[in-house]
Amino acid sequence: MTREVRRVRRVVAEHLAGAGVASPQRDVDELLAHVLGVPLGQVALVDELTPEQADAFHALATRRAAREPLQHLTGTATFRYVDLEVGPGVFVPRPETELLAGWAVERAQEVRDRTGEGAVVLDLCTGSGAIAASVAHEVPSARVHAVELDPAAYDFARRNLAGTGVDLREGDLASAADDLLGGVDVVVCNPPYVPLEAWESVTQEARDHDPHLALFSGDDGLDAIRVLVARAAVLLRPGGHLGFEHADVQGEAAPAVVVADGRWSDVADHRDLAGRARYTTARLAR
Repeated sequence: MTREVRRVRRVVAEHLAGAGVASPQRDVDELLAHVLGVPLGQVALVDELTPEQADAFHALATRRAAREPLQHLTGTATFRYVDLEVGPGVFVPRPETELLAGWAVERAQEVRDRTGEGAVVLDLCTGSGAIAASVAHEVPSARVHAVELDPAAYDFARRNLAGTGVDLREGDLASAADDLLGGVDVVVCNPPYVPLEAWESVTQEARDHDPHLALFSGDDGLDAIRVLVARAAVLLRPGGHLGFEHADVQGEAAPAVVVADGRWSDVADHRDLAGRARYTTARLAR
């Protein structure tokens, strides 16, 4: 890498840092890789940028400094072992949600190992299709269904799930998949969970660019979770598993919704790699 390219990387990273971008150097390299059409690991081998590449890179960096999501600029997001198309109109999947997806993968594998048959997995509020795609990819025997209400997000999910074998449906989590009632092994969901009053605490990228339908859920952020818990109780087989993400401040409130419903056992909350409360799991009582 020439001194000039190193200088450009440093200067632009400093600019992004000053704009409040959380991972400025990583974002610079992601944008460079995108413009150059090379894997991220090869950015350090770049000797020079053509004038056209330099112009394209600086234009994207300017948009990133304005806090447009990195994934909207590149058009893709990596989630576990799958690459997803994302952009305006769909919630950008977060790394912390990979833990919930991993939990769903493990439960589906357990069903396969125990019964010799593919688990029936239902991903509600699928958004880009990230969790459904991951389960289908990692547990090919699973029969995966996914539901999304928002038409724009549904269109992204349709493209991301094409060829995966996932049964994608457009619908509401409160009434979706009547044909699966009592026959699902795993219900997994990353629902909206941000309280309306917490508007200012949401990152600028999410607040200004993610669909609000995927973010906000009533005064306490638990409205969608309440609906999910009630719906999952009629979708699952006895002993079936429910897992859903929640805000880090809902580590007690979210499990309490499940307990209050009265139909669940083994209610537990789980932390992410940063030690923050992240998702709740439970089993439908037999």
